[in-house]
Amino acid sequence: MSSDRTTETESNTAENVHRTGLKGPGPDERPHPQGRRNSQGIRIDPEVEAEPDTREAVLSALVLNEPGVLARASGLFARRQFNIESLTVGTTQSEEYSRITLVIREPEPGIEQAKKQLEKLVPVISVTELTDEAVRRELALIKIEGEHPDQIAAVAEMYDGRVVDACADAITVEVTGPKNTIENALDTFERFGVREIVRTGTAALEAGANATAKHWPDE
Repeated sequence: MSSDRTTETESNTAENVHRTGLKGPGPDERPHPQGRRNSQGIRIDPEVEAEPDTREAVLSALVLNEPGVLARASGLFARRQFNIESLTVGTTQSEEYSRITLVIREPEPGIEQAKKQLEKLVPVISVTELTDEAVRRELALIKIEGEHPDQIAAVAEMYDGRVVDACADAITVEVTGPKNTIENALDTFERFGVREIVRTGTAALEAGANATAKHWPDE
């Protein structure tokens, strides 16, 4: 009798499964795939998809010295969302031309794209990516709490800097050099209490007798 009931129960269960299907996991129990889909609609595992390698590039652009050229260059890079680390502009040996020095950190295709886009800008005459041997300098003004003037002056001298302003409450130091020198000096001055910092960004020229600009318009 018991065996008949068990067989009947199993038969009913099988019939219900056939009608309704197997019960699946709840919404919270279901796996949620991660990662973007590629152009073929295939989802890419984020752990497998490696980030492209980036590198720092210093671009030097010779431009006509006319109003608004810096705004046009910075606007171009902002629209294209390039990762700009610093951008400076200054006059050259000819008052007709200025030089823009741009430091970016991008993957290799991004750097090539940045050069091409900059070359298309109307007042730009030439664009050069500087070599690793190029001379690079940056200036920083650092305002520090004035409690230890002698020690601050000694640290400034250690980094070839100098005190350019001093009062009872604060001392301002000027440091000029490569980026790593500026960074190291800032780390050292932190112990005295840094109030304010301003940095100019990188200015650079090719080393030795090598010309920074590919050509001048008059050549």
